[in-house]
Amino acid sequence: MSSVESHEEQLSQSDPSSSPNSCSSFELIDMDAGSLYEPVSPHWFYCKIIDSKETWIPFNSQDSQQLEEAYSSGKDCDRRVVPTDGGRYDVHLGERMRYAVYWDELASEVRRCTWFYKGDKDNKYVPYSESFSQVLEETYMLAVTLDEWKKKLESPNREVIILHNPKLMVHYQPVAGSDEWGSTPTEQGRPRTVKRGVENISVDIHCGEPLQIDHLVFVVHGIGPACDLRFRSIVQCVNDFRSVSLNLLQTHFKKAQENQQIGRVEFLPVNWHSPLHSTGVDVDLQRITLPSINRLRHFTNDTILDVFFYNSPTYCQTIVDTVASEMNRLYVLFLQRNPNFKGGVSIAGHSLGSLILFDILTNQKDSLGDVDSKKDLPSIFMDQGDTPTLEEDLKKLQLSEFFSIFEKEKVDKEALALCTDKDLQEMGIPLGPRKKILNYLRIRKNSVGINRPTPKSPAGANMSNIPKESEFCSSTNGTGNDEHLDVGIGQVPVKYPRLIYKPEIFFAFGSPIGMFLTVRGLKRIDPNYKFPTCKGFFNIYHPFDPVAYRIEPMVVPGVEFEPMLIPHHKGRKRMHLELREGLTRMSMDLKNNLLGSLRMAWKSFTRAPYPALQASETAEETEVEPESSSEKPSDVSTEENLVAVKQEAPPIHVGMLNGGQRIDYVLQEKPIESFNEYLFALQSHLCYWESEDTVLLVLKEIYQTQGIFLDQPLQ
Repeated sequence: MSSVESHEEQLSQSDPSSSPNSCSSFELIDMDAGSLYEPVSPHWFYCKIIDSKETWIPFNSQDSQQLEEAYSSGKDCDRRVVPTDGGRYDVHLGERMRYAVYWDELASEVRRCTWFYKGDKDNKYVPYSESFSQVLEETYMLAVTLDEWKKKLESPNREVIILHNPKLMVHYQPVAGSDEWGSTPTEQGRPRTVKRGVENISVDIHCGEPLQIDHLVFVVHGIGPACDLRFRSIVQCVNDFRSVSLNLLQTHFKKAQENQQIGRVEFLPVNWHSPLHSTGVDVDLQRITLPSINRLRHFTNDTILDVFFYNSPTYCQTIVDTVASEMNRLYVLFLQRNPNFKGGVSIAGHSLGSLILFDILTNQKDSLGDVDSKKDLPSIFMDQGDTPTLEEDLKKLQLSEFFSIFEKEKVDKEALALCTDKDLQEMGIPLGPRKKILNYLRIRKNSVGINRPTPKSPAGANMSNIPKESEFCSSTNGTGNDEHLDVGIGQVPVKYPRLIYKPEIFFAFGSPIGMFLTVRGLKRIDPNYKFPTCKGFFNIYHPFDPVAYRIEPMVVPGVEFEPMLIPHHKGRKRMHLELREGLTRMSMDLKNNLLGSLRMAWKSFTRAPYPALQASETAEETEVEPESSSEKPSDVSTEENLVAVKQEAPPIHVGMLNGGQRIDYVLQEKPIESFNEYLFALQSHLCYWESEDTVLLVLKEIYQTQGIFLDQPLQ
């Protein structure tokens, strides 16, 4: 206790508040001593709750400078709203709060920081409040100018801060309660380091994002509220995707950035899970959910059931309405905040989100084109045998007496599929039969599509005279002002809303589109089909992704070919893939050499020994050896030629879904992933958010539409 008391006595003697002459002595100091003091440079931070713990994150240097300029301007400072983080957040200076612009997120506290102390359980520094930081700065200035240290301060939370010297300043936490002597907490407990100025703490501060936005991409998530193994939301995953894109622009588009040809690509998340589960369906599910294995059942209700929701007409309508309206809302809001934006728009979907976007895109209508754009819709090839005639269908419905009416009006099955209730009424069909006919057409359309299956034509037949199924696709209400186009691919019968823009490219990550189209009964996609309003389509997947399926085999079903291999972002193939290919070539060479040697040995054994020809045996051997030796390199050269031909094969035409370019693109697995495919299957489905190869392909294709290419093409 004596050492503590003596130390407290020293502190009290050095405390300026206990010295009556401290102010007068400060007034009498020499002006040269004041030159040692330099005001601290403030930096702005915001607080986020990460893992139920407050974490203070610095604004990038560009945003912090803007906030400081607005703070220092003095005029209406409290009413100022400063956009930060590329315009995705607004900071209200008066409230010291940070609000998200494009999505729902809890507001976070903002602080102008100058003094910091080390946190409890980690090495991250925590900023003091602005008011107490000002007290610390005034005390520090006094200590520097007077050269009198060991200043002691007590914070509003009864924390003790001692300034021993400019390089040693410590912070003591208060101890709960007081002893029987009524002593107050001083330097009890473990001291923590105190730092002045952001430059003295270890924290990463980024320079900021380019102001120019070249392209806008909306990203739609898949099933469930979590998008990766860390159970992060779509907002956090898209933040990672955006950060990777900014880094790749600096490394792979360096020349274009130096020439100020490009700025950046903005990625905005689209959330449909929250609106879907806010309809009250969770309460209904909870009533019928069994109490056992509660966590697993909750996970199933919250995640896997989204697939079944999308196949339900009621909730499918909610999902497509939410996705389309949210993208339209974000687009309008983005243009309001970026009035000078003249770039294009693309869309990207992960997992089920890609299927939602695919269905929306197939049901868009090109407002600039004519109504005959329905001919561009995909053809469906069904193997169902002979199709019943209209007379046979009416006989099944016990409505044969109305066949003469249809025959008189020259209405066949395809024309009947286009008829509405009003059309049937005008033909004189009573209400009851009308309902039967319309119900039959609706059931038939939902099961196999409303179109006639394309019959198999004999060889040499003129296929141009045979109408495609897509030529008979109808709208839901029989008018030209329909809200969507029914492409007859087994989609849920809902009204697909219109997008107020035309996407340039559609990127699908880990997409089950191919599987869903097959389950819906689609055998083949017409090579001439393309989205009505979107020119590009890229199906990107990891080779071990259990949810991903290919698209190209549905366009060219009779040809087997590999997908396009996405280059590594650092160039070349991954080392283990090159090693695997090298070993494959080596084994082929060994196999060819071994076969050549066996052929030579076999010929020497099977050759008959004629005594009369012994004299010319040497000549025969000289003839055979070059022949056999020529066989060996010919075999090897044949294999090499096959490999060369395989590598130099002409590009495969995979239809117009991606403007004539390839559709399926596969990532290269990492070396550790190649050891066990099953172990990394789930991770492979969630790897796209932080995949540099995926992001680089997206950037490359986007900027190619603007005539801007990579600094060095990747091999």
